[in-house]
Amino acid sequence: MIRLHNVKIPLEHGALARIAAKKLGCPAAQIASCEISRRSIDARKKNDVCFVVSLDVALKDPKEEKRLAARLGSGALAAPYAPPDTPKLPAAPAVRPVVVGFGPAGLFAALTLAESGARPIVLERGQDVDTRTRDVHAYWENGQPSFNPASNVQFGEGGAGTFSDGKLNTGTKDPRSEHILRTFVRFGAPREILVNAKPHIGTDRLKGVVKAMRETILALGGEVRFGARVTGLLRQNGSIAALAYEDAQGLHELPARHVILAIGHSARDTFTSLHESGFTLLQKPFSIGARIEHPQALIDRAQYGAFAGHPALGAADYKLALHLPSGRSVYTFCMCPGGSVVAAASEPDSVVTNGMSCFARDEQNANSALLVGVDVTDFPSAHPLAGMHMQREIERRAFDLGGRTGRAPAQLVGDLLAGRPSAKLGSVAPSYRPGVVPGDLRTLLPACITDAMREALPLLGRKLHGFDHPDAVLTGPETRSSSPVRIPRGEDLCSVDCRGLYPCGEGAGYAGGITSAAVDGVRCAQAVLENLA
Repeated sequence: MIRLHNVKIPLEHGALARIAAKKLGCPAAQIASCEISRRSIDARKKNDVCFVVSLDVALKDPKEEKRLAARLGSGALAAPYAPPDTPKLPAAPAVRPVVVGFGPAGLFAALTLAESGARPIVLERGQDVDTRTRDVHAYWENGQPSFNPASNVQFGEGGAGTFSDGKLNTGTKDPRSEHILRTFVRFGAPREILVNAKPHIGTDRLKGVVKAMRETILALGGEVRFGARVTGLLRQNGSIAALAYEDAQGLHELPARHVILAIGHSARDTFTSLHESGFTLLQKPFSIGARIEHPQALIDRAQYGAFAGHPALGAADYKLALHLPSGRSVYTFCMCPGGSVVAAASEPDSVVTNGMSCFARDEQNANSALLVGVDVTDFPSAHPLAGMHMQREIERRAFDLGGRTGRAPAQLVGDLLAGRPSAKLGSVAPSYRPGVVPGDLRTLLPACITDAMREALPLLGRKLHGFDHPDAVLTGPETRSSSPVRIPRGEDLCSVDCRGLYPCGEGAGYAGGITSAAVDGVRCAQAVLENLA
């Protein structure tokens, strides 16, 4: 199979075989098959928006294919996919491995263990995805009276990523990334995620994928215990010995020799318990800001010009970043085309925002987190959990500013830039449920954050026309982009404090999105299997 890279094709292109034949300098009749293996959008020239693709081409004559590949040089042959080399166990261990948390890291760790014969036990404090969806929608509709601290956007089957955009693009170069995408497809995700440069599944489809993965884990002898909140880790002679957890039936103790701790970035009680039990926790930089919301049509025009609305393109996205003279970094994160801003609190009397899109990305607005980097020197103290305490203080202040109902404080970009509170909304209707209260984000966020946002917005508006539109809505706070702590581990992926304990994923400070968290889950599961084998 010959792989042709960086091939430009129009949005409305003809037969791919003819395009490939022209590139190869051979008759189209010689081509047996031609498929796109990678696709991105080139919108640098607004009068000539096109696709840039990689084409995998097979010729009818293998000898001719080999000759043409040799002429093209190294990298012309498409390497066949090779799944990760994962040990298989002849029998499940007497003390089964335990996975704490069932977000992307825990889900892929448990699946890897199950498919290798380890029959893992999963402890997830939240609920299954169907129950969780009902709980989340009740909160979005009714506000604080319907909030469930054990079943929400942060906690439950699939983790926080289940209620986002299902974005799978990642900066990690780990070869397991392709395995993650192929696994998602195997369990029902659209095949196009293997092709698109910025793959996404969408919240609506991701729920079914997550459920299918769980059913396979169960069929292979694994076990998933929902509503099971870990309350303590028991050590003996420097190794993990058991876990204490609580569910509806009461307190339990589960023997354990191998534990993958994939708790997510919002398991604050677990962070506190680990610290009080003498585990090493390190402060970790993170980011704070707000969700910025524009009409999707504005973003489409800014990105695609006259091609905005073309059916082959879909809703436009963006990714912006800059470094201010002050040294602060300001950037957009978790951009949701055709989506909505959602309530994502995990504690009572708090307001937290996040973004979500369904697969079709067909809502009226676009949103993303507009974030400012926060260093440990910004933390209020040297306490390992100072960043967590900083997050919590902002989220509780937001609850008060929103009228203690679950509504979120919001401000128009034009008002923030002018240094005045917002008294009313403009042409952009915010999508956040259960609603927003116009006000002044300077009373919510630290001055270093709002000052950086005010400095950055006009500069970002030069990068993306209309980004600093005065009627764009900022809804806050966005505080959960990443974990504020790191649980240190060694090269064997074990905790530096406890043999057999594997800190994993975003919560432990080793990932930054669905794909990277899933990759880390596979890595930790492989480490457990190598130890067991």
